[in-house]
Amino acid sequence: MAPTPTPTPTPAMSHSSAFLLPSSSSSSAPAGSAESAYALVVLNQRLPRFAPLLWERAQVRVCADGGANRVFDGMPELLPGQDPDVVRARYKPDVIKGDMDSVRPEVMEYYSNLGTKIVDESHDQDTTDLHKCVAFVIDNSPIPDKSNLCILALGALGGRFDHEMGNINVLHLFPNSRIILLSDDCLIFLLPRTHTHNIHIERSIEGPHCGLIPIGAPSTSTTTTGLRWNLDDTSMSFGRLISTCNIVEAENVTVISDSDLIWTISLRHHP
Repeated sequence: MAPTPTPTPTPAMSHSSAFLLPSSSSSSAPAGSAESAYALVVLNQRLPRFAPLLWERAQVRVCADGGANRVFDGMPELLPGQDPDVVRARYKPDVIKGDMDSVRPEVMEYYSNLGTKIVDESHDQDTTDLHKCVAFVIDNSPIPDKSNLCILALGALGGRFDHEMGNINVLHLFPNSRIILLSDDCLIFLLPRTHTHNIHIERSIEGPHCGLIPIGAPSTSTTTTGLRWNLDDTSMSFGRLISTCNIVEAENVTVISDSDLIWTISLRHHP
Protein backbone atom coordinates (compact mmCIF):
# COMPACT_ATOMS: atom_id res chain seq x y z
CA MET A 1 0.00 0.00 0.00
CA ALA A 2 1.36 3.38 -0.96
CA PRO A 3 2.01 5.71 1.97
CA THR A 4 -0.56 8.44 2.55
CA PRO A 5 0.88 11.71 1.27
CA THR A 6 1.56 14.35 3.90
CA PRO A 7 -0.72 17.36 3.40
CA THR A 8 1.08 20.48 2.30
CA PRO A 9 0.82 23.05 5.10
CA THR A 10 -0.99 26.26 4.19
CA PRO A 11 1.45 29.20 4.20
CA ALA A 12 0.87 31.88 6.81
CA MET A 13 0.53 35.60 6.16
CA SER A 14 1.03 38.26 8.87
CA HIS A 15 -0.77 41.58 9.01
CA SER A 16 -0.25 44.69 11.12
CA SER A 17 -1.46 48.29 11.19
CA ALA A 18 1.81 49.49 12.72
CA PHE A 19 2.26 51.87 9.79
CA LEU A 20 -0.32 54.09 11.54
CA LEU A 21 1.86 54.40 14.64
CA PRO A 22 4.33 57.29 15.02
CA SER A 23 7.80 56.42 13.76
CA SER A 24 9.19 56.39 17.28
CA SER A 25 6.69 53.67 18.23
CA SER A 26 6.94 51.36 15.25
CA SER A 27 9.28 49.73 12.79
CA SER A 28 6.24 49.76 10.45
CA ALA A 29 6.69 46.05 9.74
CA PRO A 30 4.35 43.18 10.58
CA ALA A 31 5.70 40.96 13.32
CA GLY A 32 7.94 38.23 11.99
CA SER A 33 8.35 39.77 8.54
CA ALA A 34 10.89 41.87 6.72
CA GLU A 35 10.28 45.60 6.84
CA SER A 36 7.56 46.63 4.41
CA ALA A 37 7.91 49.17 1.63
CA TYR A 38 4.88 51.44 1.31
CA ALA A 39 3.24 53.06 -1.68
CA LEU A 40 0.50 55.61 -1.05
CA VAL A 41 -2.46 56.08 -3.40
CA VAL A 42 -4.75 59.07 -2.80
CA LEU A 43 -8.29 58.97 -4.21
CA ASN A 44 -10.86 61.73 -4.55
CA GLN A 45 -12.25 61.82 -1.02
CA ARG A 46 -11.44 63.93 2.04
CA LEU A 47 -7.99 63.15 3.42
CA PRO A 48 -7.98 61.25 6.71
CA ARG A 49 -6.25 62.84 9.68
CA PHE A 50 -3.22 60.54 9.38
CA ALA A 51 -2.48 61.41 5.71
CA PRO A 52 0.73 63.38 6.52
CA LEU A 53 2.10 60.45 8.56
CA LEU A 54 1.52 57.94 5.77
CA TRP A 55 2.89 60.36 3.17
CA GLU A 56 6.16 60.56 5.08
CA ARG A 57 6.25 56.78 5.51
CA ALA A 58 5.68 55.98 1.83
CA GLN A 59 8.41 55.55 -0.75
CA VAL A 60 6.03 56.28 -3.67
CA ARG A 61 3.01 58.64 -3.69
CA VAL A 62 0.43 58.45 -6.48
CA CYS A 63 -2.68 60.61 -6.78
CA ALA A 64 -5.61 59.13 -8.65
CA ASP A 65 -7.02 61.95 -10.75
CA GLY A 66 -9.03 64.18 -8.35
CA GLY A 67 -6.96 62.87 -5.46
CA ALA A 68 -4.47 65.57 -6.47
CA ASN A 69 -7.09 68.20 -5.58
CA ARG A 70 -7.48 66.59 -2.16
CA VAL A 71 -3.74 66.76 -1.48
CA PHE A 72 -3.50 70.34 -2.77
CA ASP A 73 -6.44 71.53 -0.64
CA GLY A 74 -6.32 69.10 2.26
CA MET A 75 -2.70 68.93 3.37
CA PRO A 76 -2.62 72.61 4.41
CA GLU A 77 -5.88 72.06 6.29
CA LEU A 78 -4.35 69.14 8.19
CA LEU A 79 -1.25 71.24 9.02
CA PRO A 80 -2.83 74.61 9.87
CA GLY A 81 0.19 76.01 11.70
CA GLN A 82 2.39 75.86 8.61
CA ASP A 83 2.66 78.00 5.49
CA PRO A 84 0.27 76.49 2.88
CA ASP A 85 2.72 77.05 0.02
CA VAL A 86 5.49 75.28 1.93
CA VAL A 87 3.14 72.40 2.75
CA ARG A 88 2.04 72.00 -0.88
CA ALA A 89 5.61 71.96 -2.11
CA ARG A 90 6.61 69.40 0.51
CA TYR A 91 3.68 67.06 -0.14
CA LYS A 92 4.17 66.79 -3.90
CA PRO A 93 2.90 63.57 -5.52
CA ASP A 94 5.31 61.57 -7.62
CA VAL A 95 2.58 60.71 -10.13
CA ILE A 96 -0.95 61.84 -11.02
CA LYS A 97 -2.71 59.05 -12.91
CA GLY A 98 -6.25 58.45 -14.12
CA ASP A 99 -8.77 59.53 -16.70
CA MET A 100 -8.26 63.19 -15.72
CA ASP A 101 -11.95 64.05 -15.47
CA SER A 102 -11.69 65.37 -11.89
CA VAL A 103 -8.29 67.00 -11.30
CA ARG A 104 -8.47 70.78 -11.63
CA PRO A 105 -6.28 72.16 -14.45
CA GLU A 106 -4.50 74.60 -12.14
CA VAL A 107 -3.68 71.79 -9.69
CA MET A 108 -2.29 69.58 -12.44
CA GLU A 109 -0.21 72.49 -13.77
CA TYR A 110 1.08 73.32 -10.27
CA TYR A 111 2.33 69.81 -9.61
CA SER A 112 3.60 69.33 -13.16
CA ASN A 113 5.77 72.42 -12.73
CA LEU A 114 7.20 70.82 -9.56
CA GLY A 115 8.16 67.67 -11.49
CA THR A 116 5.16 65.41 -10.86
CA LYS A 117 4.67 62.87 -13.65
CA ILE A 118 1.26 63.13 -15.33
CA VAL A 119 -0.11 59.87 -16.77
CA ASP A 120 -3.35 60.45 -18.71
CA GLU A 121 -5.33 57.25 -19.23
CA SER A 122 -8.62 58.81 -20.35
CA HIS A 123 -8.70 56.21 -23.15
CA ASP A 124 -9.26 53.47 -20.55
CA GLN A 125 -12.82 53.57 -19.23
CA ASP A 126 -12.92 49.89 -18.25
CA THR A 127 -10.89 50.16 -15.03
CA THR A 128 -11.25 52.39 -11.98
CA ASP A 129 -8.70 55.02 -10.99
CA LEU A 130 -7.61 52.84 -8.06
CA HIS A 131 -7.07 49.91 -10.42
CA LYS A 132 -4.96 52.11 -12.71
CA CYS A 133 -2.85 53.34 -9.79
CA VAL A 134 -2.33 49.91 -8.25
CA ALA A 135 -1.24 48.48 -11.61
CA PHE A 136 1.13 51.42 -12.07
CA VAL A 137 2.70 50.95 -8.63
CA ILE A 138 3.17 47.22 -9.16
CA ASP A 139 4.63 47.57 -12.65
CA ASN A 140 6.51 50.87 -12.54
CA SER A 141 7.38 51.89 -8.98
CA PRO A 142 11.09 52.25 -8.15
CA ILE A 143 10.69 49.95 -5.13
CA PRO A 144 13.04 47.09 -6.08
CA ASP A 145 11.63 44.33 -3.87
CA LYS A 146 7.89 44.00 -4.51
CA SER A 147 7.57 40.99 -2.17
CA ASN A 148 7.18 43.32 0.84
CA LEU A 149 5.29 46.07 -0.99
CA CYS A 150 2.15 47.33 0.75
CA ILE A 151 -0.17 49.75 -1.06
CA LEU A 152 -2.11 52.11 1.21
CA ALA A 153 -5.17 53.70 -0.43
CA LEU A 154 -6.65 56.86 1.10
CA GLY A 155 -10.16 57.93 0.15
CA ALA A 156 -11.22 54.49 -1.07
CA LEU A 157 -14.04 54.34 1.50
CA GLY A 158 -16.86 56.83 1.92
CA GLY A 159 -18.64 58.78 -0.78
CA ARG A 160 -20.56 56.95 -3.49
CA PHE A 161 -21.33 53.31 -2.78
CA ASP A 162 -20.53 52.17 -6.34
CA HIS A 163 -17.07 53.72 -5.98
CA GLU A 164 -16.57 51.84 -2.71
CA MET A 165 -17.59 48.55 -4.29
CA GLY A 166 -15.30 49.21 -7.25
CA ASN A 167 -12.42 49.75 -4.84
CA ILE A 168 -13.23 46.56 -2.93
CA ASN A 169 -13.27 44.75 -6.27
CA VAL A 170 -9.67 45.91 -6.81
CA LEU A 171 -8.68 43.89 -3.73
CA HIS A 172 -10.02 40.79 -5.46
CA LEU A 173 -8.40 41.70 -8.79
CA PHE A 174 -4.97 41.84 -7.12
CA PRO A 175 -5.21 39.05 -4.50
CA ASN A 176 -1.44 38.53 -4.40
CA SER A 177 -0.74 42.16 -3.53
CA ARG A 178 -1.09 43.75 -0.12
CA ILE A 179 -3.59 46.59 -0.55
CA ILE A 180 -5.18 48.36 2.42
CA LEU A 181 -8.13 50.73 2.00
CA LEU A 182 -8.30 53.41 4.70
CA SER A 183 -10.68 56.08 5.94
CA ASP A 184 -10.81 58.07 9.16
CA ASP A 185 -13.10 55.41 10.62
CA CYS A 186 -11.79 52.04 9.48
CA LEU A 187 -9.46 50.04 7.27
CA ILE A 188 -10.08 46.95 5.16
CA PHE A 189 -7.96 44.43 3.31
CA LEU A 190 -8.30 41.05 1.65
CA LEU A 191 -7.53 37.76 3.39
CA PRO A 192 -6.77 35.37 0.48
CA ARG A 193 -7.97 31.79 0.98
CA THR A 194 -4.51 30.57 -0.10
CA HIS A 195 -3.07 31.51 3.32
CA THR A 196 -3.80 31.30 7.00
CA HIS A 197 -3.77 34.77 8.51
CA ASN A 198 -2.25 36.21 11.68
CA ILE A 199 -3.51 39.72 12.36
CA HIS A 200 -1.68 41.70 15.04
CA ILE A 201 -4.01 44.20 16.69
CA GLU A 202 -2.56 47.63 17.50
CA ARG A 203 -4.94 48.44 20.34
CA SER A 204 -3.83 52.06 20.66
CA ILE A 205 -5.09 52.87 17.16
CA GLU A 206 -7.61 50.20 16.08
CA GLY A 207 -10.55 48.20 17.31
CA PRO A 208 -12.47 46.96 19.08
CA HIS A 209 -15.08 46.53 16.31
CA CYS A 210 -14.24 44.29 13.39
CA GLY A 211 -15.81 42.15 10.70
CA LEU A 212 -15.14 39.27 8.29
CA ILE A 213 -17.16 39.50 5.09
CA PRO A 214 -17.28 36.94 2.24
CA ILE A 215 -17.79 39.46 -0.57
CA GLY A 216 -16.17 37.48 -3.38
CA ALA A 217 -17.90 34.13 -2.81
CA PRO A 218 -19.64 32.22 0.00
CA SER A 219 -17.44 30.57 2.61
CA THR A 220 -18.36 27.04 3.63
CA SER A 221 -15.74 26.98 6.40
CA THR A 222 -14.16 29.82 8.36
CA THR A 223 -12.42 29.42 11.71
CA THR A 224 -11.03 32.23 13.89
CA THR A 225 -9.36 32.86 17.23
CA GLY A 226 -9.04 36.11 19.16
CA LEU A 227 -12.59 37.40 18.61
CA ARG A 228 -15.45 37.70 21.07
CA TRP A 229 -17.66 35.66 18.74
CA ASN A 230 -15.25 33.26 17.07
CA LEU A 231 -16.18 31.26 14.00
CA ASP A 232 -15.72 27.49 14.22
CA ASP A 233 -15.86 25.86 10.80
CA THR A 234 -18.67 28.31 10.12
CA SER A 235 -20.33 28.95 6.75
CA MET A 236 -20.95 32.57 5.71
CA SER A 237 -22.71 34.12 2.74
CA PHE A 238 -24.91 37.04 1.85
CA GLY A 239 -28.50 36.15 2.66
CA ARG A 240 -27.25 34.17 5.65
CA LEU A 241 -24.63 34.78 8.36
CA ILE A 242 -21.81 37.27 7.90
CA SER A 243 -19.54 38.34 10.76
CA THR A 244 -20.23 42.03 11.35
CA CYS A 245 -20.07 44.00 14.62
CA ASN A 246 -17.62 41.48 16.07
CA ILE A 247 -15.11 42.48 18.77
CA VAL A 248 -11.38 41.79 18.98
CA GLU A 249 -10.49 40.26 22.35
CA ALA A 250 -6.82 39.31 21.88
CA GLU A 251 -3.62 40.94 20.64
CA ASN A 252 -3.56 38.49 17.75
CA VAL A 253 -6.42 37.25 15.60
CA THR A 254 -6.11 34.18 13.38
CA VAL A 255 -8.32 33.43 10.39
CA ILE A 256 -8.52 30.28 8.26
CA SER A 257 -11.10 30.13 5.46
CA ASP A 258 -11.87 28.29 2.26
CA SER A 259 -12.90 31.59 0.67
CA ASP A 260 -11.33 35.00 0.22
CA LEU A 261 -12.62 37.28 2.99
CA ILE A 262 -12.61 41.00 3.60
CA TRP A 263 -11.22 41.97 7.02
CA THR A 264 -12.34 45.29 8.44
CA ILE A 265 -11.53 46.94 11.76
CA SER A 266 -12.46 50.30 13.24
CA LEU A 267 -9.83 53.01 13.79
CA ARG A 268 -9.76 54.97 17.02
CA HIS A 269 -10.19 58.75 17.06
CA HIS A 270 -7.86 60.51 19.47
CA PRO A 271 -8.43 64.08 20.70
